[in-house]
Amino acid sequence: MTSTNRALVNGGFRSSRGCRLTVWIEVQDHARHGSLMVELLKRARVAKMAGVTVFEGISGFGASGAVHRTHLLRDDAPLAVVVVDRPERVDAFVGSIGELLGDALLVLDDVTIVDVRSS
Repeated sequence: MTSTNRALVNGGFRSSRGCRLTVWIEVQDHARHGSLMVELLKRARVAKMAGVTVFEGISGFGASGAVHRTHLLRDDAPLAVVVVDRPERVDAFVGSIGELLGDALLVLDDVTIVDVRSS
């Protein structure tokens, strides 16, 4: 147990091992007949994932080096769809969305989930 985890547990909060999935896409990305972002949110809700948030970037670039941002005529701003849950649930979710992702970038991080409601 890390010193941070010990401090949280000793401070009266419960903590558990978790996994954070970040899916990097663009506003304009589509899945089937709609927004990829909306489809990912729908699937995460159906899968009863512990938490999902979408962050819109002001500007960014990836492997191609092309800068993505919001324009008057075209919106290709970067989006980060962040999912947090137990590792086995995140792994199952990734398996269920694979066919949607195209050239999206996925990042998986081990995290500590702190339940501040347990104090």
